[in-house]
Amino acid sequence: MTDTPPPVPPPSATARGPRGKVRNPAAVIIFSIITLGIYHLYWIYQVYRELKEHTGQGIGPVIGLVIGILINPVNWFVLPSEIGNIYSRAGQPKPVSGATGFWNLIPLIGFIIWTVKVQGALNRSWEG
Repeated sequence: MTDTPPPVPPPSATARGPRGKVRNPAAVIIFSIITLGIYHLYWIYQVYRELKEHTGQGIGPVIGLVIGILINPVNWFVLPSEIGNIYSRAGQPKPVSGATGFWNLIPLIGFIIWTVKVQGALNRSWEG
């Protein structure tokens, strides 16, 4: 007779990985401007990585970065949509959604508003 452990059940839809890093939205904006967008690409990669590790869903960091480099306007809509999905899966109202991307159509100030909304929603999710 061998003692074999029972099979491990598959992770449920509510399984969660580690929470992401809380970042200051002003720092994200300032570093993105100072580095002429290079920090913004790093930030995109990190946010998509954190989202994928936390939820196990989404497009992931590599695809998110490729989209950010080749067709960044797509990220304006996809990233807040993925963040909003975290809230909806938790049964909470979405603070950001795909429509949040339209803020970027306003030159400079739109980017600032979008970043504050997106990073702020992320921060609240990671802290909550």
